[in-house]
Amino acid sequence: MQVNLISSPALSPGAAAPAGFPTSANPSRANSTRYHGRRRLIQALSFALAIGVPASGLLRIDPSAGALVVLDRQIWFADFFLIAGLWIMLASGLIMLYSVAGTVFCGWVCPQNIVSEWANFMTRRLLGRRAKLELDGSAPVVAVTKNKAVNWVLLGLSLLAGSLVVGVVPLFYFYPPATVWSFVTWRADPRLAGSLHYIYFIFVLIILLDVAFIRHFWCRFACVYRVWQHSFRTRETLHVRYDAGRAESCNKCSYCVSSCFIEIDPRKTAVYDSCINCGECVDACNRIHKKSDQPGLLSFEFGEPKSQAQARSQFRDNATRLASRSKWMLALGVFGACLFAWGLSTWEPLHVVVYRADVQHGSGNRDYRIAISNKLYHARQVLVHVTGLAPADYRLEATQINLPAAGHDSVILSLSDKLPAGLHAFAVDVAAEGWHVRFPVQHLSEIAGTPP
Repeated sequence: MQVNLISSPALSPGAAAPAGFPTSANPSRANSTRYHGRRRLIQALSFALAIGVPASGLLRIDPSAGALVVLDRQIWFADFFLIAGLWIMLASGLIMLYSVAGTVFCGWVCPQNIVSEWANFMTRRLLGRRAKLELDGSAPVVAVTKNKAVNWVLLGLSLLAGSLVVGVVPLFYFYPPATVWSFVTWRADPRLAGSLHYIYFIFVLIILLDVAFIRHFWCRFACVYRVWQHSFRTRETLHVRYDAGRAESCNKCSYCVSSCFIEIDPRKTAVYDSCINCGECVDACNRIHKKSDQPGLLSFEFGEPKSQAQARSQFRDNATRLASRSKWMLALGVFGACLFAWGLSTWEPLHVVVYRADVQHGSGNRDYRIAISNKLYHARQVLVHVTGLAPADYRLEATQINLPAAGHDSVILSLSDKLPAGLHAFAVDVAAEGWHVRFPVQHLSEIAGTPP
């Protein structure tokens, strides 16, 4: 078996490597780690949730109806409490997350980081461990034994295949799973927009350019979302801490630096930096010192204790400040949850409106259109009834309507031309499966037997 040993560039010539330190500056992923495995699990769950949330009808957008869908219900702008409660909950929850855990979303959940890390993994597998997109602009170091045309072709095909898969995910936020399946299998579906294939091609092209040439450049230099998160960070926010008191155990091995795919030095973190709290550097340092039965020099913490003697009181002070900053956001989140719950309880599955109808070859002044919209994604049968008028004073086009899922229909109500002069108040009742609404109408008839 051939073993290639590469000396660490961080050690000066002639200097002996510290006991237990590896001879390569490139971190190995083979070892079991503390944060790496958990982060991969959470990334997989977040990717599954990105598909499962819209596919289950929990939250998506219906482009044909122009409505937000929550819990398989169409939410219109008229449903104020639902929309306001949902956004208040999301905003307060995110602000609390940023204030307490900092940029942990970027390192553990962000889709951009997930696909970028996958692209890095495929590049290392096919072109060598040191073949990666350097944030300083330097060319990737391709292994001599893997610098072959077949490896480059396989890398390109794998990135293209990944882009084709990831490009389907946004479709779940605009179409139900059955329609997305029709799109993937190229089957005709009336619910699909004719230009969707061109839109999907643009999505795939953008993702392919991202995983092939951009990757973590976006996170480091262009991500506006990361800047937004930094607006809520303080010294009490979760960050990586370097134990400078044991600096002699570090001896500038730079193992933690080479393990950071954002390419920062975790020993010099600040309040506003590019760290995404992924924990890879902490794992790398712990792996090295595990051989000498010592903890690593890097760890996650809140605040910046100046000494071990002050650590306990400093942690208590940091927790108190975090709780003080979070209580208002917690109260706001509870308020949003109450609005959301109230909106769900008062949400109406049907929308009914009655208005004057323009009926061809008829007297439009005596005709009303009863328009009914189904805001649920399953077919419903509704019953229509008129109260306040004698049966001889009106004619209803239909008393029973079968509404399609998330569809609408209407019936014509024609009043008799023999209504006596005066103001006639009546109501249109619409009922369906335990739900009932009454729409009041006032009709003015000026002279009996003639149009008003």
